[in-house]
Amino acid sequence: MTNNGTPKNLHHNRQIHPHHSQGGTHQEGQDIEKVTPEHSAREAASESPDAASVPPRGAEDAHDAIARLVAENVDLKDRLLRALADAENVRRRAERELNDMRQYAVTKFAGDMVNVADNLERAIDSLPAELRGNAGPFKTFVEGVELTEKELLRSLEAHGVKKLDPVGNGFDPHFHEAMFQVQDQSVPSGTVTTVVQPGYKIGSRSLRPAKVGVAS
Repeated sequence: MTNNGTPKNLHHNRQIHPHHSQGGTHQEGQDIEKVTPEHSAREAASESPDAASVPPRGAEDAHDAIARLVAENVDLKDRLLRALADAENVRRRAERELNDMRQYAVTKFAGDMVNVADNLERAIDSLPAELRGNAGPFKTFVEGVELTEKELLRSLEAHGVKKLDPVGNGFDPHFHEAMFQVQDQSVPSGTVTTVVQPGYKIGSRSLRPAKVGVAS
């Protein structure tokens, strides 16, 4: 009790530690470390060292999608090139067949016409030389037949049919038919020396082989 009757405060002399928090008091001399979000992140990374090296799931999905698109692009490009090559082959084949059809469509007709040319040539060759040299109507008739034969051969050549006269050339089994062999030292062996019947070709094919005699 004080002199004025007021009770004396029993806790008056107790010192309150200046570092006081809701969770309790800290002893004197201890430092309080301030926790920040950056510090928490560093601690989490140090506790899990492999977490930073693992790529996110979204990045893996994007990488797989890009790889699939690249593979599909390569496959589509290969298909396109193959389709273009096939189309080009079809075009060339059709063009070749069309050219062959145009060139060889007259094969049968030309085969009949060369027989007519042969008959005209035989008619002229059957005449004696003195009759063909005489002036008058008979000579004019012979000249008319010769002109007819030349015009027929010119018309055949306009459609790709050409007469073969291989005397002096080498024997070609694709265009010549050997009828006999002759001994002739003046020419190399295998040279055509005689033509029994002229041949004809249409384009690059044989229409009728020439019947020939070959030097042995």
